[in-house]
Amino acid sequence: MITLASRLDAVAPSASVVMTQRSRELAASGNKVIALTQGQPDFPTPPHAIEAAHRAALEGQTKYPPLAGTAPIKEAIRRKFRRENGLDYEADEILVGNGGKQILYNAMMATLNPGDEVIIPRPFWISYADMARLGGATPVPVDCPQSNGFKLRPEDLEAAITPRTRWVVLNFPNNPTGAACTRAEMRAIADVILRHPQVMVLSDDMYEHLLYDGFEFCTIAQVEPALRDRVLTVNGVSKTYAMTGWRVGYCGGPRALIKGMTNMQGQSTGGASSIGQAAAVAALDGPQDFLAERAESFRIRRNLVVDLLNEARGVTCHKPEGAFYVFPDISGCIGRTTPGGRRITTDAEFAMALLEEAHVGTVYGAAYGMSPHVRISYAINPDDLREGCARVQEFCQSLR
Repeated sequence: MITLASRLDAVAPSASVVMTQRSRELAASGNKVIALTQGQPDFPTPPHAIEAAHRAALEGQTKYPPLAGTAPIKEAIRRKFRRENGLDYEADEILVGNGGKQILYNAMMATLNPGDEVIIPRPFWISYADMARLGGATPVPVDCPQSNGFKLRPEDLEAAITPRTRWVVLNFPNNPTGAACTRAEMRAIADVILRHPQVMVLSDDMYEHLLYDGFEFCTIAQVEPALRDRVLTVNGVSKTYAMTGWRVGYCGGPRALIKGMTNMQGQSTGGASSIGQAAAVAALDGPQDFLAERAESFRIRRNLVVDLLNEARGVTCHKPEGAFYVFPDISGCIGRTTPGGRRITTDAEFAMALLEEAHVGTVYGAAYGMSPHVRISYAINPDDLREGCARVQEFCQSLR
């Protein structure tokens, strides 16, 4: 008999993975499924990054890499932080991990104890709360309603902080909403955190380069240098450079924290792929002009999907500042019945009915802590995106 650890009781399967898998099953049965579930760019990895990985392999860079990252990638990350964020980290204040997710997990596991609290603006990326629970801490969600553009209000943050607060998680541009903070809005958040010296900030900046309409990115350690020694600035090459499968994430932060995170990484996986690190160096140091071109493509798709979803009966879709997600409110569809005879009482039921009856994959909002919403990724080709939104319109219109 297999007995699983009780800690798994605190961990739910990723809803995006579940919905993506169900989409694949339906497609394998011969259905044309339009999956708007996955959070990865549909662009190719830059050729110069692939070429750098090829050279590294041919040169024999195929052995165990240094646990915290190779010297070349640490220097490339240092240059990136200085160039783009005005942050100056030493090499021993930088850690490279097997994707951004491992960086976040390392941070939680290296710092949390039972009784600690982690403040997470809601809606939130699925894994933050589960990681906090695995570390023995209590996730403390703080609502960021659509009426406020899904942004964190400083007064709500202030009200949530207690002596047990260990971390505040910031993810702007945000998954699942695409919301981003202006410098003034980030300044107001920083002012709250300055008043609470026990609080650290986990700044997940993975969507940094996906901003539209002239919106300028800022990160909290840049806005308030006095917080530098309490901030872990997390990033990676996955979203910016369309390198999700290369599994390279990185961070800059206080030396003692980085040391603890490195120790945690050494007992869970090890150094990130040496070939992936070589590719990441090329991406970080190479041409950056194509990023604006890709962001413009996403901006056009964002406008398309927002306009089409707002024409759907019972749906209200906010136009976000960044990332490649929208998080429409589907409250007008709750309580209705599908052509297949399903009565929709939750956003999870809406998402599954939409998938199984209209063959459009989305992720239900409850997975991100806020209902009734669904998350839609527009990181797919415009023709499929247009058809997917048309199917959503038809599905919503058919509800009775």
